[in-house]
Amino acid sequence: MKKGIIFLFFILLSFSFSPTVKAQCSMCTINAEQGTKNGNTQGKGLNSGIVYLLAIPYLLMTGIGVLWYRNYRKKMISTPSNH
Repeated sequence: MKKGIIFLFFILLSFSFSPTVKAQCSMCTINAEQGTKNGNTQGKGLNSGIVYLLAIPYLLMTGIGVLWYRNYRKKMISTPSNH
């Protein structure tokens, strides 16, 4: 219990000293703004890249969750119940 409180304290401490940052660098902002004004498709490429980077961790976690659930179900089915 004491280790959990210390861990929580360090997590809260690290969040309290985090610096404020901008959402994107100035070059990415300029490219995204100018690309859409001039008819370029750079904005679509940036959006596709963001979706790709966002989707991969969720797909990996879903796969791990499905595997964990299947193994848990197999274990529960194979053990006899205490009826």
